[in-house]
Amino acid sequence: MKFARHFALLIGLVFALISGSTQGETMGWHNYKSRFLLPEGRIIDTGNHNISHSEGQGFGMLLAVFNNDRATFDQLLKWSDAHLYRKDIGLYSWRYDPASTPPVADLNTASDGDTLIAWALLLAGQKWQQPAYIAASGKLQEALIKHNVIRYAGYTVLLPGVTGFNQTSAITLNPSYFIFPAWQAFYQQGHLKTWNDLSTDGLKLLAQMRFGDPQLPTDWVTLRSDKTLSPADNKPARFSFDAVRIPLYINWAQPRSLALGPYVGYWRQFDRLSTPAWVDVLTGEKPNYMLTPGMLAIRDAIMGNQAQVTDNILSQEDYYSASLHQLTYWSLK
Repeated sequence: MKFARHFALLIGLVFALISGSTQGETMGWHNYKSRFLLPEGRIIDTGNHNISHSEGQGFGMLLAVFNNDRATFDQLLKWSDAHLYRKDIGLYSWRYDPASTPPVADLNTASDGDTLIAWALLLAGQKWQQPAYIAASGKLQEALIKHNVIRYAGYTVLLPGVTGFNQTSAITLNPSYFIFPAWQAFYQQGHLKTWNDLSTDGLKLLAQMRFGDPQLPTDWVTLRSDKTLSPADNKPARFSFDAVRIPLYINWAQPRSLALGPYVGYWRQFDRLSTPAWVDVLTGEKPNYMLTPGMLAIRDAIMGNQAQVTDNILSQEDYYSASLHQLTYWSLK
């Protein structure tokens, strides 16, 4: 076993040298790039016709920072700025489809992608001592606050995008966009109260998003002006592929937080490898397939099985599962 581990490390070092990788790159990152990063600097969603998202660019930029890979970071940033950046509002369009004309047909934004990119820029500036990255992060943070952060029903909240989520009598939230470690980093850098308010009120809202028998939040949630919360209208009432990121971000910012209780309580009902990928919180319906490896990594991190979380991505993992897998690994560092 010891020989096998040493041999794997040697092979990883050889690959890193061949690929010209920077010091600090892991085999997981090398494999991630080889499967999901195109030469022009675009992360492809292999589970969705190889389109790209601001989210994916943000995931990639974060992973590049964690792996001390500045060349890839700059490549990802350059492509994002060239193809997704909206100069009129200072945010990024959410979707790029190479099969569409134009590739960016929907100019709306996604506040998780913008947050991830701003966080990656801040961490990159700090890691590589580049004030320009930190300044770019600050401008993106300002644009997020201007266009996406509102005060509603007594809460400071982050809308999922610049248009389509504020219906006046109610707003639509995606609680997986509550990226607590990013908000924490923004506050530590600039001491702007808004980021603390988002964190505090985000946790308050999640404490009330305990729907149905599973007592879990759904991917999309409606907050009404009278402060009532429910699974979003016209969306599946599922704790699913979006909402699984909520405990990842909580644990990243506050390890062993009491706010993780609902997720621990739900997952405890199932054997590790027999946990359904989603549950409808209103009907109890579950699929006949289990958590993807990336979702399982989140479960392991939350349930105290951190030793199970490695940076290896499996051959069957698509872009999204591999991204969750990699992020969970680095969240524990």
